[in-house]
Amino acid sequence: MEFNTDKQKIIDIFNEILLVKQEEWNQDSLNKILRRYVKNNGKMYRNDELVEHYHLLLENGKIQKNRVLEERIRLKPTRTNSGVAVVTVLTKPYPCPGKCIYCPNDPAMPKSYISSEPGAQRALNNKFDPYAQVYNRIITLKKIGHNIEKIELIVLGGTWSTYPLDYKIWFVNECFKAMNSINQNSDKYTIPKDRQSSKVEWTELEANQILNETSYCRNVGLVFETRPDYITKDEIILMRKLGATKIQLGIQNLSNKVLDANMVGRNTEDLKKAFSLLRRAGFKIQGHWMPGLYTSTPSIDIREYKRLWKKDFCPDELKIYPVSVIQNTTLYELFKKGEYIPYTQKELTSIIEKHIQMTPRYCRISRIIRDIPSNEIEAGSTITNLRQTAEENLKKKGIKINEIHYREIKGEMVKKEDLQLETLTYKTSVSKEYFISYKTKKNDKLCAFLRLSIPKRSFLNNNYIEELNNSSIIREVHVYGPVVGLKYKSLGESQHLGLGKLLIQKAEQITKKHRIKKISVISAVGTRKYYELNGYRKGELYMHKLLD
Repeated sequence: MEFNTDKQKIIDIFNEILLVKQEEWNQDSLNKILRRYVKNNGKMYRNDELVEHYHLLLENGKIQKNRVLEERIRLKPTRTNSGVAVVTVLTKPYPCPGKCIYCPNDPAMPKSYISSEPGAQRALNNKFDPYAQVYNRIITLKKIGHNIEKIELIVLGGTWSTYPLDYKIWFVNECFKAMNSINQNSDKYTIPKDRQSSKVEWTELEANQILNETSYCRNVGLVFETRPDYITKDEIILMRKLGATKIQLGIQNLSNKVLDANMVGRNTEDLKKAFSLLRRAGFKIQGHWMPGLYTSTPSIDIREYKRLWKKDFCPDELKIYPVSVIQNTTLYELFKKGEYIPYTQKELTSIIEKHIQMTPRYCRISRIIRDIPSNEIEAGSTITNLRQTAEENLKKKGIKINEIHYREIKGEMVKKEDLQLETLTYKTSVSKEYFISYKTKKNDKLCAFLRLSIPKRSFLNNNYIEELNNSSIIREVHVYGPVVGLKYKSLGESQHLGLGKLLIQKAEQITKKHRIKKISVISAVGTRKYYELNGYRKGELYMHKLLD
């Protein structure tokens, strides 16, 4: 890259970008400017080149830091508009105990994943090496202009709980090592030819976790994917020790008949138990829901989805994955025989609309439809904008959408005086849950929220995790909007307005009202210092504060 040759041209581009008024800026604004300032070879500048030039000019004192400019040259800004940079990694292929008839069986992948999916391709290119996957994904995000200081790490692939313990400790340790080794000047990592997994002691992982508390890339959330029937007290304690804060569970459907027909290998009672144990331990729970399973019908899907919001379940987040018929599955054989008929597009869109409409304000629908390439789908929906279509249909009908994803503030600028506090409560089988949030007064956009769990009296001093006895639990604190670096103040973004601290204080007040003298937090490794600043101290697995 010819920095000196391009320097003035880039400065001119940046000046033009900043001249455009906020209300006039749209997706094509940048392209219009770039078409007027092509490179010497006649090609347009790429976003990653603009980002690299921006940092070079900044380092050389030729320009001043400008968050509006950063936002406008960033590629795919939605990647970090939820307040964190999400990094997804896959574990190596390993036998899964499930025999679900809809699951793909790609021998090169962990069960249920396909090599051509974008996330799976990245894992394959990095040879399933956890260090390489984490490191290179973060560097990619950095190069296209995203802030990488707050990382939510999602570990997918088969059933996490069935992998050998040594592999799990090694895998997580490598992820933390990768985050700890990245700084503002890091570049791509190439895997050494002789690289392989090795036995790692708990002490090494704990040391890398402590390093991450103050590293440039901090882990603000660690997510594992597993089966409900593998959730036990010991498994939960192990996952917590590894640093997990959220668990993804396959729900699929709440009808045992439908689950049996699809050979899922567990029932609704297993799911109830998993939800109970995870919530008592303070975990966020994200479920996978699948409309259109074999033997299900639209009315069954809608009826069972409604049951999700009864006290035994109440997930915090959902991924809705309509069934796709993939080759080399039992479902594909049933489809070929005419024994399985997928929903029509009209039926599926109607179901998704009902699902969105029924989802409460405390739940986030993270995704609707998987990233399976259309050429891999033999039957089922291939419409990638299914969510957008369903949301637009609901809007036309005048139906309010309450779920979190739709209401997120995203890239909008806000002031404290524009916000109001809202507190929702709902009961589960083990607790009274508080969803405390700051939203905009004008248009109900969600800026920040906290999940507080007040255990039922029968569980308050009878928790299987001793340090949580006689304590309320903060299960999540999340501030939306573009990621703001740890050393920067808010210039109108939701982050760093002090909303998190205000929500914590509110949670402490509620805890006192319930006559509970201790409040605990299921803190991610990289947020420990934040909670320390708010008076919390680290216990064995959680952070705690004694209340006056």
